Amino acid sequence: MNNQLKTILIEARLNFSILASILVIAILGKFTNPELTNSIFVTADQLVSDLYLVFIAITLGAFIPNFKLVAFGSIGIFLTATILIHLKVFNYLTTDYLFAVLIVTLGFASIANLYRHYREYGL
Repeated sequence: MNNQLKTILIEARLNFSILASILVIAILGKFTNPELTNSIFVTADQLVSDLYLVFIAITLGAFIPNFKLVAFGSIGIFLTATILIHLKVFNYLTTDYLFAVLIVTLGFASIANLYRHYREYGL
C-alpha cells in the first residue's frame, strides 16, 4: 500500500469510525426498531436542507485542527442536552431530534475533515 494512503488512513481513523458507526446505527436500527430509525433519519434528511447546520458542521470539520475536540465535544453536548431534556429544562426538544442533529453534524464534519486530509497530500 502506498505510504501516503497509509498515513491518511491512520490520521483519519476517527473520521472513518464515525462514518462507519452512523452506517451501523442505520443498519442495526432497521432490524431492531425500524420506525424510530426511519423517524430519526427522515429528520436528519430534513436537517440537511437547513444549510446553516451543514455549514457549521463543515466549518468545524475543516478548520478545527484537532478533530477529537469536534467529535467528543459534539457527543458531550448531545449527552448534556439529553440530560436536560429528561430534567424538563427543554420542553419542546426531543432526544430523537437531537440525535438527528448529532448524525448530521458528525457526518458532515467527518467528511470535511477527510477532505482536509486528502487535500494536504494532493490526492
